[in-house]
Amino acid sequence: MTSQNSAGRSTRTAAIIGAGQTGVTAALGLLDAGFDVTLYSDRDQRALRDDVPATGTALEFGETQQAEAALGLDSYTARAPRHTGLSVRIAGPEREELIAFDGHFDGYVGVAVDTRLKADERLTRFLERGGRFVVEQVSPAALDPIAAANDLTLVATGRGGLSELFPIDAERSVYDAPQRSLLTVTVTGIGHDDSVFAHRSRAGGGHSGFSIFADQGEGWWGPYLHKDAGPSWAFLGWARPGSEWERRFAAADSADSAHRIVQELYRDFIDWDLPEVLATQTIAEDPHSWLKGAVRPAVRSGAGHTAGGHVVGSLGDTSAAYDPIAGQGAQSGLIQAQRLVAAAAVHDGAFDEAWLGGQYAAFLAARGDAANKVTRLFLGDPELADIGNQLFAAAAVDSRVASALVGLLHRPQPLLGIDSLDAANEFITGVSGEDAAALLARFAPAGRFDRSAFSSTLASA
Repeated sequence: MTSQNSAGRSTRTAAIIGAGQTGVTAALGLLDAGFDVTLYSDRDQRALRDDVPATGTALEFGETQQAEAALGLDSYTARAPRHTGLSVRIAGPEREELIAFDGHFDGYVGVAVDTRLKADERLTRFLERGGRFVVEQVSPAALDPIAAANDLTLVATGRGGLSELFPIDAERSVYDAPQRSLLTVTVTGIGHDDSVFAHRSRAGGGHSGFSIFADQGEGWWGPYLHKDAGPSWAFLGWARPGSEWERRFAAADSADSAHRIVQELYRDFIDWDLPEVLATQTIAEDPHSWLKGAVRPAVRSGAGHTAGGHVVGSLGDTSAAYDPIAGQGAQSGLIQAQRLVAAAAVHDGAFDEAWLGGQYAAFLAARGDAANKVTRLFLGDPELADIGNQLFAAAAVDSRVASALVGLLHRPQPLLGIDSLDAANEFITGVSGEDAAALLARFAPAGRFDRSAFSSTLASA
């Protein structure tokens, strides 16, 4: 099935395989840059919006929003509930309540937008502007004539299927298995004003909440824009292999069961946030408002070859699959798409392996390597554990360090230079203006986190 043929206004042609958020963004960007673009999907537009779950929460910060703006696209900062900070709580293996801090985003906000909504709106715009949309399953065999017929072919089909065309970069892919099992569910029932999660931050519902258990995993709540319900909240949980949380997550088989599992998890482990969590409700009109699974973090090559030897480029999750714990997947994919579009628009030669490889190397240097490292930091990677402990302890003492630490989710590049405890201390000193040793000497365990009084607030409202 083909929708709305292109007007044929360009002698340069491009094919994008995969109509998710990153693929359709690249397709629309190339179309606006003067290419004749064909976008391929195994589902039609309605099915892409309504018959599949969102691929994570797709939280984006300032650098990604700037990339979207450079393409002339809506970054949703005027439509989605905004994240203005991140509130963190860390508990030890015996559930000792150790670290509490609240980092404020400095000069930018975060927005988490349903990827189905964003892809749908951009696909509509792509068709209105003359793009060609083909609904068919593109197998490796089918990709060969597509790549032969187009000047530039990009694969944005995610982590499965066609990703095997792109060799794994063993040096950058340090894990041979998923580091977490994932569970997500989108809910309504609570707002975003300062009465929600007020025990965590004066910003209340303007900040997302992150809780870390050394032996179990992590749980995150954040403001979200759902395709049907509008402003809402998303939960995303990460369970360590072999943990009690992993066993619980595996039992989810619907939005309602996922929601029950999350509520029970907070009752048993994270009671400081329980009143808000108990007030939430699933979104009845969207049976796909939940998802479970696991991601093996892996970085692949920027260029691959079809069976006939035609070169194709990787894009988004096909290039690099990040564990979503640090929110780098959607951000990096969109930044990569914008960079590719900008480079292709001014390139007058062949889009060959050298060009694709050069563009990918530049992206890794500008964003990808740093995104990979900040993900490893938040996963508690053993190679970065001492550095992480130092930074998180300092954040509990000094609000400037807290803001700089959560700012690495927006711009992770500074983390590339932090490769030792001495470098971590230099970072802490540079941010706080105080000797790191003196600052860290003031650290003391939290003892007991503040508990929510949200139920009382509701009862007296």
